Amino acid sequence: MEIRVYPDPVLRRGGQTVTEFGPELERTAAEMMAAMYEEGGVGLAAPQVGIEQKLLVLNPTGSKDDRSGELVLLNPKITRKKGREYDEEGCLSFPGIQAEVERWIDITITYTDLQGQEQTMKAEGWLARIIQHELDHLEGVLFVDRLTPVDKLRVKSQLAELEDRYKSQAPRARA
Repeated sequence: MEIRVYPDPVLRRGGQTVTEFGPELERTAAEMMAAMYEEGGVGLAAPQVGIEQKLLVLNPTGSKDDRSGELVLLNPKITRKKGREYDEEGCLSFPGIQAEVERWIDITITYTDLQGQEQTMKAEGWLARIIQHELDHLEGVLFVDRLTPVDKLRVKSQLAELEDRYKSQAPRARA
């Protein structure tokens, strides 16, 4: 599984509601988790690997040796949110770029698990930030869309480099 990098158009398309559950979906989630660990991330949304589904995986520890925090969320929605704070984020689809992003501190979400059962979960702090970041991907929203004007200027040349690199790839490598 290959991580799609900005400005790949699939990153802006978001994902469709997951309606079919079973071994294929479980396999996809496991492959996404492996790709996330390989790239050193703490979360990964399906559009980041070219899959247009509302599926995300995460592990707040980022460690494949500590899988206790692993979560697979399908069709997640924030149902309650409280408090705001800025903190630094990065994104596997924006290698080398870090910036401050404002997020909710405390959220409640509903989601479907891999067995097709609806679940409710509360998250705060780091976990809430990861969920919101990945949930944005499912809607075609990128973390650079949430940057302050100052940070947008600061990362402008890095974004231009990613755009140039993308344009120079062979078209079949982007399909």
